Amino acid sequence: MPLLPTRIMSIRRKEYAAQLALALPILGGQLAQTANGFVDTMMAGRVGAEHLAAVAVGASIWVPLFLFMTGVLTSATPILSRHLGGEAYHRVNPLAQQALWLGLGLGLFTAVALRGMSPVLHAMDVDPAMLPLVQGYLEGLSWGMPGAALMLAMRSYTEAMRHTRPVLWISIIGLLINIPTNYVLIYGKLGFPAMGGVGCGWATSVVMWSMALMMGLYIRRHPVYRPARLNLRRRHLELASLAYMLRLGLPVGFSIFFEVSIFAVIALLISSLGPEIVAGHQIALNFTSLIFMVPLSFSLAATVRVGHARGRHNRDDLNLAVSSAIRMVSLVGVGAAALLVLVRHWVPWIYTDNPGVIALASHLLLFAALYQISDAIQVVANGCLRGFEDTAWPMVMTLFAYWGIGLPVGYALALTDLVVPAMGPSGFWIGLVAGLTCAAILLGIRLRWRLRQPLTARANQAGLPIGHA
Repeated sequence: MPLLPTRIMSIRRKEYAAQLALALPILGGQLAQTANGFVDTMMAGRVGAEHLAAVAVGASIWVPLFLFMTGVLTSATPILSRHLGGEAYHRVNPLAQQALWLGLGLGLFTAVALRGMSPVLHAMDVDPAMLPLVQGYLEGLSWGMPGAALMLAMRSYTEAMRHTRPVLWISIIGLLINIPTNYVLIYGKLGFPAMGGVGCGWATSVVMWSMALMMGLYIRRHPVYRPARLNLRRRHLELASLAYMLRLGLPVGFSIFFEVSIFAVIALLISSLGPEIVAGHQIALNFTSLIFMVPLSFSLAATVRVGHARGRHNRDDLNLAVSSAIRMVSLVGVGAAALLVLVRHWVPWIYTDNPGVIALASHLLLFAALYQISDAIQVVANGCLRGFEDTAWPMVMTLFAYWGIGLPVGYALALTDLVVPAMGPSGFWIGLVAGLTCAAILLGIRLRWRLRQPLTARANQAGLPIGHA
Protein backbone atom coordinates (compact mmCIF):
# COMPACT_ATOMS: atom_id res chain seq x y z
CA MET A 1 0.00 0.00 0.00
CA PRO A 2 1.49 3.39 -0.95
CA LEU A 3 2.48 5.70 1.87
CA LEU A 4 0.19 8.64 2.64
CA PRO A 5 1.61 12.13 1.98
CA THR A 6 1.56 12.91 5.72
CA ARG A 7 3.48 9.69 6.43
CA ILE A 8 6.06 10.58 3.76
CA MET A 9 6.51 14.05 5.26
CA SER A 10 6.94 12.55 8.72
CA ILE A 11 9.66 10.19 7.45
CA ARG A 12 11.43 13.03 5.69
CA ARG A 13 11.30 15.24 8.79
CA LYS A 14 12.92 12.46 10.83
CA GLU A 15 15.70 12.13 8.27
CA TYR A 16 16.25 15.90 8.19
CA ALA A 17 16.42 15.91 11.99
CA ALA A 18 18.88 12.99 12.00
CA GLN A 19 21.21 14.69 9.52
CA LEU A 20 21.00 18.01 11.36
CA ALA A 21 21.82 16.28 14.64
CA LEU A 22 24.98 14.92 13.01
CA ALA A 23 25.96 18.00 11.01
CA LEU A 24 25.55 20.83 13.53
CA PRO A 25 28.06 19.55 16.13
CA ILE A 26 30.53 18.85 13.31
CA LEU A 27 30.07 22.43 12.10
CA GLY A 28 30.63 23.80 15.59
CA GLY A 29 33.79 21.73 15.94
CA GLN A 30 35.15 22.97 12.62
CA LEU A 31 34.49 26.59 13.56
CA ALA A 32 36.27 26.07 16.89
CA GLN A 33 39.28 24.59 15.10
CA THR A 34 39.30 27.51 12.65
CA ALA A 35 39.31 29.87 15.61
CA ASN A 36 42.61 28.31 16.70
CA GLY A 37 44.24 29.66 13.54
CA PHE A 38 42.76 33.09 14.20
CA VAL A 39 44.12 33.05 17.77
CA ASP A 40 47.59 32.01 16.57
CA THR A 41 47.64 34.77 13.97
CA MET A 42 46.46 37.46 16.38
CA MET A 43 48.80 36.54 19.25
CA ALA A 44 51.89 36.01 17.06
CA GLY A 45 51.21 39.29 15.28
CA ARG A 46 51.54 41.18 18.58
CA VAL A 47 55.16 40.02 18.88
CA GLY A 48 56.18 41.37 15.49
CA ALA A 49 55.59 41.19 11.75
CA GLU A 50 58.34 38.59 11.23
CA HIS A 51 56.71 36.24 13.76
CA LEU A 52 53.31 36.66 12.12
CA ALA A 53 54.86 35.98 8.71
CA ALA A 54 56.63 32.87 10.06
CA VAL A 55 53.34 31.45 11.35
CA ALA A 56 51.68 32.23 8.00
CA VAL A 57 54.44 30.54 5.99
CA GLY A 58 54.44 27.54 8.34
CA ALA A 59 50.66 27.22 8.07
CA SER A 60 50.88 27.22 4.27
CA ILE A 61 53.01 24.07 4.61
CA TRP A 62 51.43 22.07 7.44
CA VAL A 63 47.74 22.78 6.77
CA PRO A 64 47.69 21.06 3.32
CA LEU A 65 49.47 18.04 4.85
CA PHE A 66 46.96 17.99 7.71
CA LEU A 67 44.03 18.20 5.29
CA PHE A 68 45.48 15.37 3.20
CA MET A 69 45.78 13.26 6.36
CA THR A 70 42.19 14.18 7.28
CA GLY A 71 40.94 13.04 3.89
CA VAL A 72 42.73 9.69 4.08
CA LEU A 73 41.37 8.97 7.57
CA THR A 74 37.77 9.71 6.55
CA SER A 75 37.88 6.31 4.85
CA ALA A 76 37.09 4.74 8.22
CA THR A 77 33.73 6.51 8.54
CA PRO A 78 31.79 4.79 5.70
CA ILE A 79 33.30 1.37 6.52
CA LEU A 80 32.37 1.61 10.20
CA SER A 81 28.97 3.12 9.35
CA ARG A 82 28.17 0.19 7.06
CA HIS A 83 29.02 -2.37 9.75
CA LEU A 84 27.11 -0.47 12.42
CA GLY A 85 24.08 -0.18 10.12
CA GLY A 86 24.20 -3.93 9.56
CA GLU A 87 24.66 -4.54 13.33
CA ALA A 88 27.95 -6.33 12.70
CA TYR A 89 29.21 -4.97 16.01
CA HIS A 90 31.90 -7.63 16.37
CA ARG A 91 33.79 -6.07 13.45
CA VAL A 92 33.67 -2.46 14.66
CA ASN A 93 36.46 -2.72 17.25
CA PRO A 94 38.98 -4.41 14.90
CA LEU A 95 38.20 -1.99 12.07
CA ALA A 96 38.38 1.07 14.35
CA GLN A 97 41.79 -0.19 15.44
CA GLN A 98 42.92 -0.30 11.81
CA ALA A 99 41.96 3.38 11.57
CA LEU A 100 44.13 4.07 14.61
CA TRP A 101 47.07 2.17 13.08
CA LEU A 102 46.61 4.10 9.84
CA GLY A 103 46.38 7.38 11.75
CA LEU A 104 49.51 6.64 13.74
CA GLY A 105 51.45 5.87 10.56
CA LEU A 106 50.22 9.01 8.80
CA GLY A 107 50.92 11.13 11.87
CA LEU A 108 54.51 9.91 12.13
CA PHE A 109 55.06 10.35 8.38
CA THR A 110 53.72 13.93 8.53
CA ALA A 111 55.87 14.71 11.56
CA VAL A 112 59.02 13.55 9.77
CA ALA A 113 58.01 15.48 6.63
CA LEU A 114 57.55 18.72 8.60
CA ARG A 115 60.98 18.31 10.18
CA GLY A 116 62.57 17.90 6.74
CA MET A 117 61.15 21.05 5.14
CA SER A 118 64.41 23.01 4.94
CA PRO A 119 64.87 22.34 1.18
CA VAL A 120 61.28 23.42 0.54
CA LEU A 121 61.74 26.62 2.56
CA HIS A 122 64.92 27.46 0.64
CA ALA A 123 63.11 26.77 -2.66
CA MET A 124 60.33 29.15 -1.51
CA ASP A 125 63.05 31.79 -1.06
CA VAL A 126 62.01 32.46 2.54
CA ASP A 127 63.81 35.44 4.07
CA PRO A 128 66.96 34.08 5.80
CA ALA A 129 66.19 36.16 8.89
CA MET A 130 62.77 34.50 9.13
CA LEU A 131 63.95 30.96 8.30
CA PRO A 132 64.81 29.90 11.89
CA LEU A 133 61.36 31.03 13.06
CA VAL A 134 59.57 28.99 10.40
CA GLN A 135 61.71 25.92 11.08
CA GLY A 136 61.18 26.23 14.83
CA TYR A 137 57.43 26.62 14.35
CA LEU A 138 57.24 23.51 12.15
CA GLU A 139 59.44 21.50 14.50
CA GLY A 140 57.26 22.33 17.48
CA LEU A 141 54.11 21.54 15.55
CA SER A 142 55.48 18.25 14.20
CA TRP A 143 55.38 16.69 17.68
CA GLY A 144 51.59 17.05 17.70
CA MET A 145 50.84 15.43 14.33
CA PRO A 146 50.59 11.83 15.66
CA GLY A 147 48.13 13.08 18.28
CA ALA A 148 46.15 14.92 15.61
CA ALA A 149 46.01 11.79 13.45
CA LEU A 150 44.81 9.62 16.34
CA MET A 151 42.17 12.24 17.12
CA LEU A 152 40.99 12.15 13.49
CA ALA A 153 40.76 8.33 13.56
CA MET A 154 38.69 8.44 16.76
CA ARG A 155 36.54 11.16 15.23
CA SER A 156 35.71 8.84 12.33
CA TYR A 157 34.70 6.19 14.86
CA THR A 158 32.46 8.46 16.92
CA GLU A 159 30.85 9.97 13.81
CA ALA A 160 30.11 6.48 12.50
CA MET A 161 28.44 5.80 15.85
CA ARG A 162 26.21 8.83 15.06
CA HIS A 163 27.57 10.60 18.13
CA THR A 164 29.14 13.87 16.95
CA ARG A 165 28.70 16.06 20.03
CA PRO A 166 32.08 15.17 21.58
CA VAL A 167 33.75 16.54 18.42
CA LEU A 168 32.16 19.90 19.19
CA TRP A 169 32.90 20.03 22.89
CA ILE A 170 36.45 18.72 22.62
CA SER A 171 37.20 21.23 19.85
CA ILE A 172 35.92 24.06 22.07
CA ILE A 173 38.03 22.81 25.01
CA GLY A 174 41.01 22.60 22.64
CA LEU A 175 40.49 26.26 21.74
CA LEU A 176 40.34 27.17 25.44
CA ILE A 177 43.61 25.28 26.00
CA ASN A 178 45.26 26.97 23.03
CA ILE A 179 44.77 30.53 24.26
CA PRO A 180 46.63 30.30 27.62
CA THR A 181 49.23 27.90 26.20
CA ASN A 182 49.97 30.37 23.42
CA TYR A 183 50.19 33.16 26.00
CA VAL A 184 52.70 31.24 28.11
CA LEU A 185 54.93 30.05 25.26
CA ILE A 186 54.77 33.07 22.93
CA TYR A 187 55.37 35.75 25.56
CA GLY A 188 57.47 33.71 28.03
CA LYS A 189 55.38 33.27 31.20
CA LEU A 190 55.53 30.88 34.18
CA GLY A 191 59.27 30.41 33.74
CA PHE A 192 59.13 29.47 30.05
CA PRO A 193 61.32 31.39 27.57
CA ALA A 194 59.61 33.82 25.20
CA MET A 195 59.42 31.85 21.94
CA GLY A 196 57.38 34.23 19.78
CA GLY A 197 55.81 32.62 16.72
CA VAL A 198 57.70 29.39 17.41
CA GLY A 199 55.60 29.03 20.57
CA CYS A 200 52.46 28.76 18.42
CA GLY A 201 53.77 25.50 16.97
CA TRP A 202 54.46 23.98 20.39
CA ALA A 203 51.10 25.21 21.71
CA THR A 204 49.33 23.58 18.77
CA SER A 205 51.06 20.28 19.60
CA VAL A 206 49.83 20.54 23.20
CA VAL A 207 46.29 21.14 21.91
CA MET A 208 46.43 18.21 19.47
CA TRP A 209 47.54 15.71 22.11
CA SER A 210 45.09 17.11 24.66
CA MET A 211 42.19 16.63 22.24
CA ALA A 212 43.31 13.08 21.41
CA LEU A 213 43.53 12.14 25.10
CA MET A 214 40.14 13.71 25.85
CA MET A 215 38.51 11.87 22.98
CA GLY A 216 40.07 8.57 24.07
CA LEU A 217 38.82 8.98 27.66
CA TYR A 218 35.36 9.99 26.46
CA ILE A 219 35.06 6.98 24.16
CA ARG A 220 36.26 4.67 26.92
CA ARG A 221 33.74 5.87 29.51
CA HIS A 222 30.56 7.01 27.75
CA PRO A 223 27.77 4.39 27.60
CA VAL A 224 26.70 5.37 24.05
CA TYR A 225 29.65 3.35 22.70
CA ARG A 226 28.77 0.20 24.66
CA PRO A 227 27.28 -1.77 21.72
CA ALA A 228 30.56 -1.49 19.77
CA ARG A 229 33.13 -0.09 22.16
CA LEU A 230 36.70 0.57 21.07
CA ASN A 231 38.76 -1.82 23.21
CA LEU A 232 42.54 -1.59 22.86
CA ARG A 233 43.29 -4.41 25.31
CA ARG A 234 42.77 -6.88 22.46
CA ARG A 235 44.87 -5.39 19.72
CA HIS A 236 44.16 -6.25 16.09
CA LEU A 237 46.34 -5.70 13.05
CA GLU A 238 44.65 -6.69 9.77
CA LEU A 239 46.94 -5.72 6.94
CA ALA A 240 44.29 -6.41 4.29
CA SER A 241 41.72 -4.18 6.02
CA LEU A 242 44.37 -1.54 6.61
CA ALA A 243 45.30 -1.59 2.91
CA TYR A 244 41.62 -1.28 1.95
CA MET A 245 41.20 1.80 4.16
CA LEU A 246 44.31 3.32 2.63
CA ARG A 247 43.11 2.56 -0.91
CA LEU A 248 39.74 4.11 -0.08
CA GLY A 249 41.19 7.13 1.69
CA LEU A 250 44.05 8.15 -0.60
CA PRO A 251 41.71 9.42 -3.38
CA VAL A 252 39.85 11.52 -0.77
CA GLY A 253 43.13 12.97 0.47
CA PHE A 254 44.26 13.77 -3.06
CA SER A 255 40.85 15.32 -3.88
CA ILE A 256 41.22 17.69 -0.93
CA PHE A 257 44.78 18.46 -2.00
CA PHE A 258 43.64 19.28 -5.56
CA GLU A 259 41.04 21.69 -4.21
CA VAL A 260 43.38 23.39 -1.74
CA SER A 261 46.21 23.63 -4.24
CA ILE A 262 44.14 25.34 -6.93
CA PHE A 263 43.43 28.22 -4.55
CA ALA A 264 47.14 28.42 -3.71
CA VAL A 265 48.03 28.54 -7.42
CA ILE A 266 45.47 31.27 -8.07
CA ALA A 267 46.93 33.31 -5.19
CA LEU A 268 50.39 32.98 -6.74
CA LEU A 269 49.16 33.92 -10.22
CA ILE A 270 47.48 37.14 -9.06
CA SER A 271 50.37 38.13 -6.78
CA SER A 272 51.90 40.14 -9.62
CA LEU A 273 48.76 42.27 -9.99
CA GLY A 274 49.43 44.32 -6.84
CA PRO A 275 48.87 44.12 -3.08
CA GLU A 276 45.36 45.61 -3.15
CA ILE A 277 44.16 42.98 -5.62
CA VAL A 278 45.76 40.18 -3.60
CA ALA A 279 44.18 41.53 -0.40
CA GLY A 280 40.69 41.78 -1.97
CA HIS A 281 40.98 38.25 -3.32
CA GLN A 282 42.08 36.88 0.07
CA ILE A 283 39.23 38.59 1.92
CA ALA A 284 36.61 37.14 -0.41
CA LEU A 285 38.26 33.72 -0.25
CA ASN A 286 38.56 33.72 3.55
CA PHE A 287 34.92 34.65 4.11
CA THR A 288 33.57 32.13 1.60
CA SER A 289 35.79 29.43 3.17
CA LEU A 290 33.93 29.98 6.45
CA ILE A 291 30.57 29.63 4.69
CA PHE A 292 31.79 26.42 2.98
CA MET A 293 32.00 24.72 6.38
CA VAL A 294 28.20 24.50 6.49
CA PRO A 295 27.71 22.26 3.41
CA LEU A 296 30.91 20.40 4.32
CA SER A 297 29.36 19.46 7.67
CA PHE A 298 26.25 18.16 5.90
CA SER A 299 28.53 16.19 3.58
CA LEU A 300 30.17 14.42 6.55
CA ALA A 301 26.74 13.68 8.02
CA ALA A 302 25.54 12.29 4.67
CA THR A 303 28.49 9.87 4.60
CA VAL A 304 27.33 8.39 7.91
CA ARG A 305 23.65 8.17 6.94
CA VAL A 306 24.39 6.55 3.58
CA GLY A 307 26.79 4.08 5.20
CA HIS A 308 24.21 3.03 7.80
CA ALA A 309 21.49 2.59 5.15
CA ARG A 310 23.85 0.44 3.06
CA GLY A 311 24.60 -1.69 6.09
CA ARG A 312 20.87 -2.32 6.58
CA HIS A 313 20.45 -3.09 2.84
CA ASN A 314 17.51 -0.68 2.88
CA ARG A 315 17.12 1.03 -0.49
CA ASP A 316 14.30 3.29 0.70
CA ASP A 317 16.42 4.61 3.56
CA LEU A 318 19.36 5.02 1.19
CA ASN A 319 17.36 7.07 -1.32
CA LEU A 320 15.91 9.10 1.54
CA ALA A 321 19.35 9.85 3.01
CA VAL A 322 20.71 11.03 -0.34
CA SER A 323 17.67 13.08 -1.37
CA SER A 324 17.41 14.71 2.06
CA ALA A 325 21.08 15.70 2.01
CA ILE A 326 20.75 17.20 -1.49
CA ARG A 327 17.60 19.13 -0.53
CA MET A 328 19.14 20.57 2.64
CA VAL A 329 22.40 21.68 1.06
CA SER A 330 20.52 23.18 -1.88
CA LEU A 331 18.66 25.37 0.62
CA VAL A 332 21.97 26.14 2.32
CA GLY A 333 23.42 27.15 -1.05
CA VAL A 334 20.50 29.45 -1.85
CA GLY A 335 20.72 31.00 1.62
CA ALA A 336 24.49 31.48 1.34
CA ALA A 337 24.15 33.09 -2.09
CA ALA A 338 21.50 35.50 -0.82
CA LEU A 339 23.61 36.30 2.25
CA LEU A 340 26.67 37.11 0.16
CA VAL A 341 24.68 39.43 -2.10
CA LEU A 342 23.20 41.24 0.91
CA VAL A 343 26.35 41.64 3.03
CA ARG A 344 29.02 41.97 0.34
CA HIS A 345 29.53 45.68 1.06
CA TRP A 346 29.89 45.20 4.85
CA VAL A 347 32.01 42.05 5.10
CA PRO A 348 35.28 43.58 3.79
CA TRP A 349 35.16 46.20 6.56
CA ILE A 350 35.80 43.40 9.06
CA TYR A 351 39.22 42.92 7.48
CA THR A 352 40.34 46.36 6.29
CA ASP A 353 39.44 50.02 5.84
CA ASN A 354 41.24 50.38 2.48
CA PRO A 355 38.58 51.64 -0.02
CA GLY A 356 40.18 49.93 -3.03
CA VAL A 357 40.43 46.56 -1.29
CA ILE A 358 36.85 46.86 0.00
CA ALA A 359 35.50 47.65 -3.46
CA LEU A 360 37.28 44.68 -5.07
CA ALA A 361 36.32 42.24 -2.31
CA SER A 362 32.67 43.34 -2.56
CA HIS A 363 32.77 42.75 -6.31
CA LEU A 364 34.35 39.28 -5.97
CA LEU A 365 31.78 38.21 -3.37
CA LEU A 366 29.15 38.55 -6.11
CA PHE A 367 30.96 35.85 -8.10
CA ALA A 368 31.18 33.76 -4.94
CA ALA A 369 27.39 33.98 -4.63
CA LEU A 370 27.08 32.43 -8.10
CA TYR A 371 28.76 29.17 -7.12
CA GLN A 372 27.27 28.61 -3.65
CA ILE A 373 24.59 26.18 -4.87
CA SER A 374 26.91 24.16 -7.12
CA ASP A 375 29.60 24.11 -4.41
CA ALA A 376 27.13 22.83 -1.83
CA ILE A 377 25.81 20.14 -4.17
CA GLN A 378 29.26 18.92 -5.25
CA VAL A 379 30.54 18.57 -1.69
CA VAL A 380 27.47 16.69 -0.43
CA ALA A 381 27.42 14.45 -3.53
CA ASN A 382 31.03 13.62 -2.75
CA GLY A 383 30.04 12.85 0.84
CA CYS A 384 27.25 10.51 -0.32
CA LEU A 385 29.67 8.74 -2.66
CA ARG A 386 32.08 8.23 0.25
CA GLY A 387 29.17 6.56 2.05
CA PHE A 388 29.09 4.14 -0.89
CA GLU A 389 32.86 3.68 -0.43
CA ASP A 390 33.24 5.15 -3.92
CA THR A 391 36.26 7.48 -3.95
CA ALA A 392 38.46 6.78 -7.00
CA TRP A 393 36.17 8.14 -9.72
CA PRO A 394 35.14 11.18 -7.65
CA MET A 395 38.84 12.01 -7.34
CA VAL A 396 39.26 11.87 -11.14
CA MET A 397 36.14 14.00 -11.62
CA THR A 398 37.21 16.70 -9.18
CA LEU A 399 40.72 16.76 -10.66
CA PHE A 400 39.23 17.32 -14.12
CA ALA A 401 36.75 19.94 -12.86
CA TYR A 402 39.28 22.00 -10.88
CA TRP A 403 42.41 21.65 -13.00
CA GLY A 404 40.93 20.82 -16.41
CA ILE A 405 38.09 23.37 -16.36
CA GLY A 406 38.33 25.83 -13.47
CA LEU A 407 41.99 26.86 -13.64
CA PRO A 408 42.34 27.04 -17.48
CA VAL A 409 39.11 29.04 -17.81
CA GLY A 410 40.15 31.33 -14.98
CA TYR A 411 43.65 31.85 -16.39
CA ALA A 412 42.33 32.58 -19.89
CA LEU A 413 39.85 35.15 -18.61
CA ALA A 414 42.04 36.71 -15.92
CA LEU A 415 45.48 37.07 -17.49
CA THR A 416 45.05 36.77 -21.27
CA ASP A 417 43.07 38.40 -24.08
CA LEU A 418 42.13 35.08 -25.72
CA VAL A 419 38.39 35.40 -25.00
CA VAL A 420 37.88 38.91 -23.64
CA PRO A 421 40.29 41.62 -22.48
CA ALA A 422 42.10 40.39 -19.36
CA MET A 423 39.66 40.62 -16.43
CA GLY A 424 42.11 40.29 -13.55
CA PRO A 425 40.94 38.41 -10.44
CA SER A 426 37.30 38.39 -11.62
CA GLY A 427 38.36 35.97 -14.36
CA PHE A 428 39.69 33.48 -11.82
CA TRP A 429 36.44 33.64 -9.88
CA ILE A 430 34.47 32.96 -13.06
CA GLY A 431 36.78 29.98 -13.52
CA LEU A 432 35.89 28.81 -10.00
CA VAL A 433 32.20 29.05 -10.88
CA ALA A 434 32.80 26.94 -14.00
CA GLY A 435 34.94 24.35 -12.18
CA LEU A 436 32.60 23.89 -9.22
CA THR A 437 29.56 23.68 -11.49
CA CYS A 438 31.33 21.03 -13.56
CA ALA A 439 32.19 19.10 -10.38
CA ALA A 440 28.56 19.26 -9.21
CA ILE A 441 27.31 17.89 -12.54
CA LEU A 442 29.86 15.08 -12.79
CA LEU A 443 29.50 13.98 -9.16
CA GLY A 444 25.71 14.20 -9.45
CA ILE A 445 25.80 11.88 -12.47
CA ARG A 446 28.07 9.46 -10.60
CA LEU A 447 25.79 9.50 -7.55
CA ARG A 448 22.70 8.89 -9.69
CA TRP A 449 24.46 5.92 -11.32
CA ARG A 450 25.54 4.57 -7.94
CA LEU A 451 21.95 4.70 -6.62
CA ARG A 452 20.83 2.46 -9.49
CA GLN A 453 23.36 -0.28 -8.72
CA PRO A 454 22.40 -3.46 -6.82
CA LEU A 455 22.38 -2.73 -3.11
CA THR A 456 25.09 -5.04 -1.80
CA ALA A 457 27.83 -4.32 0.67
CA ARG A 458 30.95 -3.42 -1.22
CA ALA A 459 33.19 -6.46 -1.03
CA ASN A 460 36.90 -6.23 -1.15
CA GLN A 461 38.21 -7.54 -4.42
CA ALA A 462 41.30 -8.97 -2.75
CA GLY A 463 39.40 -10.93 -0.13
CA LEU A 464 39.70 -8.42 2.70
CA PRO A 465 38.40 -9.37 6.14
CA ILE A 466 36.37 -6.12 6.16
CA GLY A 467 33.06 -7.85 6.72
CA HIS A 468 34.19 -11.19 8.13
CA ALA A 469 34.21 -12.46 11.67
